[in-house]
Amino acid sequence: MTVEQVAVTDTEGRSWPIRAAADTALVLSDEERECLRDVALELAVRHAGRPTALHLDDGELMVDCKLRLLRGGPDRLLHALTDFRYRSNSDGALLLRNLPIDDPLPLTPDEGNFDDWQRLRVASMTQLAVMNIVGDVISYADEKAGRIIQDVAPVPGAEKRQENSGSCFLELHTEDGFHPQRPRFISLLGLRPDHDRVALTLASGIMRALVALDGGTRAVLARPLYRIRLASSFVGDREDVYTGPVPVLTGSLTDPDLCVDFHAMVSDDAEGRRALDTLRRAMLSNLVGHVMEAGDLLIVDNDKAVHGRTGFAAHYDGEDRWLRRAFAVPDLRRSSAGRLPSSHVHRPIFTQDDDRLRRPVVRPDNDTNLAMAERRPSFSLD
Repeated sequence: MTVEQVAVTDTEGRSWPIRAAADTALVLSDEERECLRDVALELAVRHAGRPTALHLDDGELMVDCKLRLLRGGPDRLLHALTDFRYRSNSDGALLLRNLPIDDPLPLTPDEGNFDDWQRLRVASMTQLAVMNIVGDVISYADEKAGRIIQDVAPVPGAEKRQENSGSCFLELHTEDGFHPQRPRFISLLGLRPDHDRVALTLASGIMRALVALDGGTRAVLARPLYRIRLASSFVGDREDVYTGPVPVLTGSLTDPDLCVDFHAMVSDDAEGRRALDTLRRAMLSNLVGHVMEAGDLLIVDNDKAVHGRTGFAAHYDGEDRWLRRAFAVPDLRRSSAGRLPSSHVHRPIFTQDDDRLRRPVVRPDNDTNLAMAERRPSFSLD
């Protein structure tokens, strides 16, 4: 099934078309792919003493990944990654194709984790090298035990969950929008598509949606009227843990950053709810999508775009859809208080007896913006 034949249908029965992300993808030549493979294999040999995926949390490895790719990687790839890091794009997403992965592949894990990274040494080192160009790699102890590279595959019994382990429609969202040090960049590396090739990874950029929002709507979205429910991977079985009030739009009035979750975000303010619904329609009107084939890598700018996924049928036969995920931030030092020394893994942010997250969760660079929004709730962006 092609992207042109697919649309997302919302709860009111409205259909939203999906543009093909592949139309603007950077497709590596076979020569560039093999060049990247050589870099990955060199890295894998140099770090072969790391026994499991849990041992990839190491600053020396991250520096080596960055330097080896800068010295030996394809120029077109390095240019695209650097340009995206600093300037993003109107969709907030960069699709790379024809990247090297391992052959043969192991069976798709049915428990959510695959820790034998050396059986995926090409894919693992390729993804880490790429992510160390766009930023500083980070992970979170609350998710998949803090693994630096995480497996995204359907898990039996989790079909309806609005998380990476599910196979139903995954609503558009900012990744870990509730986290005080949420990732800036998300990478998804395709190892195996779903059986029917209908699972479209979706993205929608705020810069395309912004033209559909009038000044009043944007002003409301810039006020701290919203709370985000924390994902179950962070709070276990509790369903009542929310951030304090936060805005949806922050930063520049003409080029704002975005933090939203259309499944887990609520507002007690009627005007705030109307503005959020308007934003959702604007984001759905500007979807790009792609079935992640083996060797495809999608990087989403988590400040400039939301992402999601259409539903698919999992077979649990070892050949199900399998992506690998890694995160990066622009400056790892900003999270130093939340990490162990020399670690790239952020400590847990919540315990069962912890009420701290009921206060506003604000990224350090957004403090000024929040204060401005409180003082000037009626500014116009037109």
